[in-house]
Amino acid sequence: MQQVEQCPSGALSYVLEKQEILSPETTTTEKVIVEVMPNGPLLVYGNLDLKHKDGTAEHKSKVTAFCRCGQSASKPYCDGTHARMGFRDE
Repeated sequence: MQQVEQCPSGALSYVLEKQEILSPETTTTEKVIVEVMPNGPLLVYGNLDLKHKDGTAEHKSKVTAFCRCGQSASKPYCDGTHARMGFRDE
């Protein structure tokens, strides 16, 4: 559980037995917050609609991590490549 709670992108999750599961929309606020992680991705908290360069759209909720290093294999999302390549803020 500690490892999941330390995941900055929110990509990992867990559910405790006999605990009510909330949909992503009920766990986010109306306000969208963007956090710049030191030497890492942009974390966007909240509900957002993302339009890809090919015109397709995707709804994201909770926390979305966007690549800042430019090396992610899953752009525009962060895949952790920044850590392997030693990306540093200027």
